[in-house]
Amino acid sequence: MLSNASILITGGTGSFGHTFVPMTLERFNPRRLVILSRDEMKQWEMAKTYGSDKRVRFLIGDVRDKARLDRALDGIEYVVHAAATKIVPTAEYDPFECIKTNVIGAMNVIDACIDRKVRRVVALSTDKASSPLNLYGASKLASDKLFTASNSYVGGRDTRFAVVRYGNVMGSRGSVIPLFLSLAETGELPITDPRMTRFMISLEQAVELVWHAFEDMVGGEIYVKKIPSMKLLDIAEAVAPGAKARYIGIRPGEKLHEQMIGEEDAPYTYEYDSYYKILPAINDWAKDPGRIKDGRKGPPEFVYRSDTNTEWMTREELRAWIDANRHKIGRI
Repeated sequence: MLSNASILITGGTGSFGHTFVPMTLERFNPRRLVILSRDEMKQWEMAKTYGSDKRVRFLIGDVRDKARLDRALDGIEYVVHAAATKIVPTAEYDPFECIKTNVIGAMNVIDACIDRKVRRVVALSTDKASSPLNLYGASKLASDKLFTASNSYVGGRDTRFAVVRYGNVMGSRGSVIPLFLSLAETGELPITDPRMTRFMISLEQAVELVWHAFEDMVGGEIYVKKIPSMKLLDIAEAVAPGAKARYIGIRPGEKLHEQMIGEEDAPYTYEYDSYYKILPAINDWAKDPGRIKDGRKGPPEFVYRSDTNTEWMTREELRAWIDANRHKIGRI
C-alpha cells in the first residue's frame, strides 16, 4: 500500500519518526516521505542521515497551524500523526499548551486531511488515553475520539482515519531505561513505587503496527499490540544489577500500572493473533463484519493492563535487548 506512495509524518523528528522513516524507506520505497515538525535543530540533525535522498523532505510547521498543514499535505496520500505534547508533568503544569497541540492540533490535521483528500491517516495514541488520570491522557483520549468520529465527516471522499495505541517505548528519550543507564554507576536508582509495572514495546514493533493499520483499516479502529509487561524493579535490576532503590513516589498524574484497554471498551474489542482492535461504539461500526474480519470477541469484563498481563519480559530478555540496541538508547 505504501510502495511508491507520498507519505507525511507530523512530529517526525521524534523517537517514532527516527524509526518509522528509515524502516519505511527500506521496506516500501515511497515516492516521497515528508517530515513535518517545528524544531529546526532536530530537523537539521536528522537530515544529515539522509543526505541527498530525494525521497525525503523536511518541512518546518506546527499542527496548531492549519494553513501550514494544508500546504504541507498537497499531494500527500498517507499521514502518520505523531506530533504531541507528551511529558505528563509538562501537561499538568502547562495545560493550555497541551490542549492546543493534542486536541486543536488533531482537529487541524483531520480537517486538512479531509480537504486535501488524503487517503489514509493513522494517529498515534498512548496507554494513558485509556481511563485517563492525567491531562496528557485526557487530551489523547479526546484526540482518539476525534479521529474515530471523523470518519463520519468525509462525505464521498475516500479519506479514512484510524488510531494506533501503545505503551512504554523501550529506550526512547523519555523512557526510564536511558535514565537508569545514566545512573547505573552511582549504584542508586530512583524508583517511583515498588509495585509499578509497565508495558514494553520497541519502536520497530510500533512502526509495524502502523503499517498494519494502513493495510487493515476501514475507518475508526483503535489498534493495540499485544506486548509483554515488566515490573519497574525488574527493569532497574536488568539495567543495573545490585543497584540500590531510592523510592521517590509517583509523579503528578502518573499511574501505577499502564492500561491500554479498559472495561468500558470491552464490548467493542476484538482479539487477533498479535493485537487487539477496539471498534467504534458509534454508528453500529462495532458490528460491521468488514471491521471485525476474523476477530474474536473477548469477555465483557476484559481489561488490558500491565499488571494483569499474561505475557512478561524477563530481566535476561531486557538485558539482551539493551546489549543489541545500546548504540541508540536515549538518542531518539
